[in-house]
Amino acid sequence: MTTFNDDREMPLLGLGTYKLREDECIRVVREAIEIGYRHFDTATLYENEEALGKALNDAMAAGDVTRDELFITSKVWHTHHGADKVPEAFQTSMDKLGLDYLDLYLIHWPWPQGGKYVETFDKIAQMQGMGQIASIGVANFYEETLQQLIAGSGIVPVLNQVEMHPGFMQNDLREYHQEHDIISEAWAPLARGVVLNNPAIEKAAEAHNATPGQVVLAYMMDKGISVIPKSSRKERLQENFDATNLDLSAEEIEAIDGLEGQEGFGRMFNDPRDFPGDEG
Repeated sequence: MTTFNDDREMPLLGLGTYKLREDECIRVVREAIEIGYRHFDTATLYENEEALGKALNDAMAAGDVTRDELFITSKVWHTHHGADKVPEAFQTSMDKLGLDYLDLYLIHWPWPQGGKYVETFDKIAQMQGMGQIASIGVANFYEETLQQLIAGSGIVPVLNQVEMHPGFMQNDLREYHQEHDIISEAWAPLARGVVLNNPAIEKAAEAHNATPGQVVLAYMMDKGISVIPKSSRKERLQENFDATNLDLSAEEIEAIDGLEGQEGFGRMFNDPRDFPGDEG
């Protein structure tokens, strides 16, 4: 577990649901709950809030889990930035999920070109006061946008969910997070498998009779980073969950730290300074 700056708690390991749709999403989420997952991450963009909600509500109805045990995150897409648009986006998400409240609601991308992320966060903070949002945060923000957000709203987000994986640990951004008591959360922590075939990671995996994926997740959680790997295979769900029990040595952590800045280990996905550009 990790504790937010608003004193609420969240499991460090969660299940990312990007590209999980319909019946597959329902199956995977029910299997994940059976394994022990309680933290689930979705977004308007993923078009699976309805399927996730069905899986969660079916699991609660079956007595497999209670709402209080679950931690559910969703996000508003940039097309609904602005005080006039975000309430509709939030209500649509809630209707699809079929839940009474969200544990965490995020701005999905800062979209600096649109210039409305501070206004959007202000409105989300107002909505939080109405009782359907427990904690508020952001995703894909970088230092300048975080600084403007905090200065403009007077509120420090509890979490920033960003691309982060061995070789691209965003050390400057994580230092900013630590200074402001913001939890770092990594999407694509395994970099879609790209970082797994590496001697430092493979050596640690062999030493612990673990998989490279488990080593990467354990490495990041050791640094207090929340991770939300996605998988549709039950055995991989179990494997990822078991990474919470893996303790790496200081030498192993230092060796993986050494991947930072090496060729092929930088940002692999969209840069939030540019994405999504001039879209309306």
